[in-house]
Amino acid sequence: MAVDPTSTQRTWRLTDTHVDLSGTKTSNKGAATFAARPQSLTIDLTTTALIIVDMQNDFCTEGGWLHAQGVDVTPLAAAVRPIADLADALRSRAVPVIWLNWGNRPDRRNLPPGVSHVYDPFGRGGGIGASVALSDAVLTEGSWGAQIVDELHVAPEDTHVAKYRMSGFFDTELDSILRQGRIETLLFAGVNADQCVYATLADAACLGYDVVFVEDASATTSPGYCLDATLYNVRQCFGFTATAGDITTSITPRATMHDLNNQGDK
Repeated sequence: MAVDPTSTQRTWRLTDTHVDLSGTKTSNKGAATFAARPQSLTIDLTTTALIIVDMQNDFCTEGGWLHAQGVDVTPLAAAVRPIADLADALRSRAVPVIWLNWGNRPDRRNLPPGVSHVYDPFGRGGGIGASVALSDAVLTEGSWGAQIVDELHVAPEDTHVAKYRMSGFFDTELDSILRQGRIETLLFAGVNADQCVYATLADAACLGYDVVFVEDASATTSPGYCLDATLYNVRQCFGFTATAGDITTSITPRATMHDLNNQGDK
């Protein structure tokens, strides 16, 4: 697709098999090219951020809220290593890493009934703010349950944003932080892939960000068809999917088009 270099409108460069999200930018200083679906991608790392969603004890750790509800949380552990590797690689290129986690007010004054109902569907207690198993105050700011799992390293330069909905954009400062940082492309990872990760990604796309769902750095306890539908909808309606391995390889060392072709043969 031809792009007018004099236009001030942000655009992508498109072919049948490749999309360059950097559009009309002429410098490739921050370029990273990797396999993705439905087309391979080139992103500009200088305007990219990684958003890691809800890798918290209440969701991912035995003794947390979700485990106490009888849910098998072991599938969520599969996202830990890809997240760690991707975050380290991106930090090495000065790409912001944002931890987007539930961090509710102790008084829960900003939570609508519909959100509370998700975690306490029968009104019997045991939802947000309650003491359940090892969780002293479910998904409440400062609590054990709201902490990021021990297996993941959080760097001093990372950014933390508390959220209060499935989407991290409602009633939070996330959008302001991204726009102040001149961020255009968002890489999404975390749990649950089909719920909070997807809801935040969809809102990001509607707000005009370019979005990439990192498949192996995301996980869910939902049935398999939920993840299948999420991947389909991301590729069809909102953006792209890729793997942490392919993105990491494109960053260090920098990938050539030959490397990209080899990724596509996997």
